[in-house]
Amino acid sequence: MKRKIVITGANGYVASHLVSELLLKEYKVIALARGNEKYSAAQRMKNVLNEINENKKFGNLQIYDYSLLEEDFSMPGKQLEDIFSEPVDFFHFASSLKYSTKDRDKIFETNIGGIKNAMKVFLRYSEPGSRFFFISSTYSCGKFSGLFEEKFYENEDITYFRNYYEQSKRFAENVVKRYREEYGLNGYVIRLSQVVGNNETGVTRTDYGVFDFVKRIFHLAEKHPGNTVRIRIDPDATQNLVPINYVAGYFLKILDAVEPLPVIFNFAAKNSIKNHVIVEGICRLLPIQIIMDKNLQREGLNALERLIAAGMSFTGSYAETNLLFDTKNLKEVIQSTGNELTVTDFYKMLGYFIEKEMPAKKKEKFT
Repeated sequence: MKRKIVITGANGYVASHLVSELLLKEYKVIALARGNEKYSAAQRMKNVLNEINENKKFGNLQIYDYSLLEEDFSMPGKQLEDIFSEPVDFFHFASSLKYSTKDRDKIFETNIGGIKNAMKVFLRYSEPGSRFFFISSTYSCGKFSGLFEEKFYENEDITYFRNYYEQSKRFAENVVKRYREEYGLNGYVIRLSQVVGNNETGVTRTDYGVFDFVKRIFHLAEKHPGNTVRIRIDPDATQNLVPINYVAGYFLKILDAVEPLPVIFNFAAKNSIKNHVIVEGICRLLPIQIIMDKNLQREGLNALERLIAAGMSFTGSYAETNLLFDTKNLKEVIQSTGNELTVTDFYKMLGYFIEKEMPAKKKEKFT
């Protein structure tokens, strides 16, 4: 019998694709989301699901507005009792994607305070046999060198990380570890690498990670076509990219897997893609030429190059990475031996994003 699935932050990019796949497989899904000034939580959730699949049926979906940091999520106790009236699998996606020093307190409040509160709600209301999955990031590795294994690592000072987002994820993982040890939480950690588009269709609707860089170059090429610019990027460094359809499939495999499950999974690709391959693809599709120079110094930049450098405060810190992620536990459960993403797949996503997603976002901005 399929378990009921509860998901926080359900209208996010990865979470909403998981919800879509769960509904197709006829799971009962409880989506916890936040409304905004324009749309209710329910409408936001349905909007993103319709964008993924226009023929979506919502019969097995229940959507609730919640507050991540408030006691009981600011939901009535009876409502929570009904949600957790049977064993569930609880996926905690809700997270702050901010990263800068000025946002440190907000990052830690959301990413560490949020996981603590979610586990308290889970422990208070869930039935025996329920499972709690914390969605973390492979980039909780920080400036780690070597093979980042599917195990817990000690908390480290901020100098060990590229930004406060990475540090907050490491800290949050160790909160899960503590709750497992002290409160008997049936908890697991799933670390996501850079999740990109669908490698079968090419549809790419995320501008996170490498596609944030693509977005910035798109706007630059639109305003200054025909220019040649130098950017501080190591052409031989790599980006670890995993298609959204594979990630959704991994989640489904975990739901069906025979217990006991490994405690930590790295949802990472077997092989990464080199920066020069990514940049070459961008230059083929946009009226701009990019020269990659890993030793480029800010003092020698022209005005246009300084503009790019300023916009790369986040992505720039990942322009020289060659990270290696262990995926032994992932392979054990999903039994996959192939690589998830080819260069051809990536170029298909790149073409979709530049030709359809970016013009659509621009049009949406002015309507």
